[in-house]
Amino acid sequence: MMQVGLSEELVELAERLRPLYARLAEHRLYATFETVDDLRLFMESHVFAVWDFMSLLKVLQRGLTCVEVPWVPSRFPESRRLVNEIVLGEESDIYKGMAMSHFELYRRAMQQCGADLFAIDNLLRELEGGADWAAALARSGASRAAQSFVRSTFECIGMGKLHVTAAAFTFGREDLIPDMFRGFIRDQDERLSGRLSTFRWYLDRHIEVDGEEHGPMALRMIAELCGHDAAKWQEAGVAAEQALQARLALWDGIADAIEASRGVQALQH
Repeated sequence: MMQVGLSEELVELAERLRPLYARLAEHRLYATFETVDDLRLFMESHVFAVWDFMSLLKVLQRGLTCVEVPWVPSRFPESRRLVNEIVLGEESDIYKGMAMSHFELYRRAMQQCGADLFAIDNLLRELEGGADWAAALARSGASRAAQSFVRSTFECIGMGKLHVTAAAFTFGREDLIPDMFRGFIRDQDERLSGRLSTFRWYLDRHIEVDGEEHGPMALRMIAELCGHDAAKWQEAGVAAEQALQARLALWDGIADAIEASRGVQALQH
């Protein structure tokens, strides 16, 4: 994502984040996958990261565009176009001729492969019933790792700074997908006669749009929001690091859960 024409500030930030990206790319989680049951455990927690990504995006859309009536133009002409284009793809992409958000697509992939939808559906029911996000999350039944991740996201949102939210959105959500993980998904999909086909489409689509469209757009958005303000770049860097640390903690929690589940299965046999 970092090979587009970059400002000096973006180059420095990318270098600052490089060790964290390396840790994500080499995380032990990817080596723990052995069966589709492991993948189901992964998806049951990771879906919460897919869901709260949309809250980061909506904060940016609300802050960079005008969503009030009467309308007035916002003061971020390039960023308002960029964020609207990202929203179009993330909230209403086209899958098999149907308009669908990437979250809804991920949920469909979970359903197709037999992952448990209870926790994420419970969260949505609570929110639709008027619960605030913290109460809904606590009552959802989500894993401890997933709950911790979502709390970190909303702590970032709660700071009320667009450049901070943009940094978490851009750098904290670049899902590095190692070849070994994609190979595992392909092999399992073939073994299960296509039951992972939706998830494969989701992964391929994210590689496509993050690398070619949304990633470069998000970088330009950060550049406009931070300008040449050293304090804003510093805050953006801290937010990016915290978002990546939260992702590493989520990966740790999921890997631990997979290993624990395997230990229980071994005892039962």
